[in-house]
Amino acid sequence: MDVLMPQLGETVAEGKITKWFKSPGDAVKNGDNLFEIETDKVSMEVPSITNGVLTEIRVPAGAVALVGAVVAVIGGAGAAVVAQSAAPAPAPKVPAPKAAPAQSFTPVAARPGAPIKLDPFFEVRTPSHNYGAARLPSGITMTPLARRLAAEGGLDTGSISPSGAHGRIFARDVETALAKGGRASFAAPTLHTGANAEQVKALYQDVPFTEVPLDGMRATIARRLVEAKQTIPHFYLVADAEIDQLLKLREEANAGAPKNFSKNAGGEPAYKLSVNDFVIKALALALQRVPAANAVWAGDRMLRFQHSDVGIAVAIEGGLLTPVVRNAEEKSLSTISNEMRDLADRARAKKLKPNEYQGGASAISNLGMYGVREFSAIINPPHATILAIGASQRRPVEAADGSVKFASLMTLTLSCDHRVVDGALGAELLAAARQFLESPVRMLV
Repeated sequence: MDVLMPQLGETVAEGKITKWFKSPGDAVKNGDNLFEIETDKVSMEVPSITNGVLTEIRVPAGAVALVGAVVAVIGGAGAAVVAQSAAPAPAPKVPAPKAAPAQSFTPVAARPGAPIKLDPFFEVRTPSHNYGAARLPSGITMTPLARRLAAEGGLDTGSISPSGAHGRIFARDVETALAKGGRASFAAPTLHTGANAEQVKALYQDVPFTEVPLDGMRATIARRLVEAKQTIPHFYLVADAEIDQLLKLREEANAGAPKNFSKNAGGEPAYKLSVNDFVIKALALALQRVPAANAVWAGDRMLRFQHSDVGIAVAIEGGLLTPVVRNAEEKSLSTISNEMRDLADRARAKKLKPNEYQGGASAISNLGMYGVREFSAIINPPHATILAIGASQRRPVEAADGSVKFASLMTLTLSCDHRVVDGALGAELLAAARQFLESPVRMLV
């Protein structure tokens, strides 16, 4: 039985095998962990789904494999074991598959006995998705990777011979056309990331420095942030929320809560509320009050949601992840607190599952614990908004009778995608979130 690299979300195309728990010749039972994989967002152990003997490892630890690639083989009892070569010979080039129905699933496997060749131009298709193929002005259907390669190579689309069903063009077709010297008839927009490494290093010839290679996570963050700022028309709204009542309610709630984070004697879950828990609940309720803002951009349409799924940016080593609290408008503050603590812990350990950090319509980025008073966050596509939270400070404000008093103010900055959220709509959403934060008892009813 072939062991395939699993799909860890529709946007994940490859994974790095960081560890093998079994060696060739070891007995394997259904449920035994075979290997550990790491993507740009998550680390996960992959179990066996059958009994037998691990006869061959085709992708060693430290190597990257594409989704659908054969990484190992499990045989029955007594099956011959294939020894791993210390320096395996390059695999022969995998020939282009024959045309198949557009929605069929065709994972690529290396030839028996040979290590898999990681072809960067391979596309993966799943039964229920066309994997983002786009219709070009000429009417030709291309996969996203093929479209990008054609644009970067300046190819004339008319010079590309499609190998897929119904005239579908794959990256391998672009490779062939590039080898033949095709020329451009159109140019798709590209993301400009500035000077290259050699140009930058030339500016620091006499300055000692250390080069830090980009890992998969940092490279993905860089690409997505550049894409977000170049393709999303951001605008920003700022307001101060007076949170004295919130801080008082939080103090009283925590004073009456169990002091540990396990089940107490009465069977009720323990908790310790943070200001961030109140912000999550406030934004979730605000999205319910302003349902037109509870939406994302989807290319040629918008998607509006019934529930408030709120992402929370969590700083981890080498980058950040944004786990999502689902149906946050329906959950109590204590439930949100415990769920967020668990998600944050597993995010830092890179143990989140794809469904725990994908989706959502909005997100929260809180830098208040670092003393940052105010900042503007970059929207995480396809989200339409993100709420940036600064540190609360005691500041003088005018009271209702005209006198001056001190109050705890927290600055809220809402970044909006103008394609989805117009100025007035964004202001309405920010005002709703502010009202819930200033009158936190509304979040309890």
